[in-house]
Amino acid sequence: MSQGGRMDEMNEMNEAIVALKNYQSGLSRLETLFAEAEPAEVGQKFLRFRLCLDQTALLPVDEIAAVLTVEAKNILPVPHMPDCVLGIYNWRGEVLWLLDLASQVGLNSLAAQTQRSHSISRLPNQFMAIVTQVNGQSLGLATPEVYDIEQHNPSLLQSPLPEMFPPKLLPFVKGYLTSAEQRSSVGQRSTVLDIATILQDPRLRVHELN
Repeated sequence: MSQGGRMDEMNEMNEAIVALKNYQSGLSRLETLFAEAEPAEVGQKFLRFRLCLDQTALLPVDEIAAVLTVEAKNILPVPHMPDCVLGIYNWRGEVLWLLDLASQVGLNSLAAQTQRSHSISRLPNQFMAIVTQVNGQSLGLATPEVYDIEQHNPSLLQSPLPEMFPPKLLPFVKGYLTSAEQRSSVGQRSTVLDIATILQDPRLRVHELN
């Protein structure tokens, strides 16, 4: 082969190598773009509600069946039950037990939050109830106010410490979350309650209600 022919062959090889490198570089850029375009991890949804006068709390949305507006006159009181049990309510043709959650965990009762004595007749005429369902058991949690649904990363849930919560509330706390905004304010945190623990409270005798 003449020298000119060899030069042409070498030039073709060099061009092929450059083209291959450019192709590989393009693939690498595409992979980077696709990686950047992957959606962020979807967080868990929580419902924020008022637990007492100066505190809100969160409940997992996937354990909530409904949010109701309850009229106190439609609640049937049940004797020989703890003070935190308001009574029974007709929900979709089924018996739903209503619980004053704040009273159960040792905070101001629903009646106290509305400056009334603690009895059915002294409850606000209307209030909200969060219907929770876990393992086939339902319970309505009475609250003065329901706020928004929020999304949080469940991996950021931190374990509760005894010094962070009142003794009566602590057993019902699953953990707490802090956002970037909350971390800038000392002592600000979002309490996540454990619905299963609320249902299993021996005082409620929930196993007899179904």
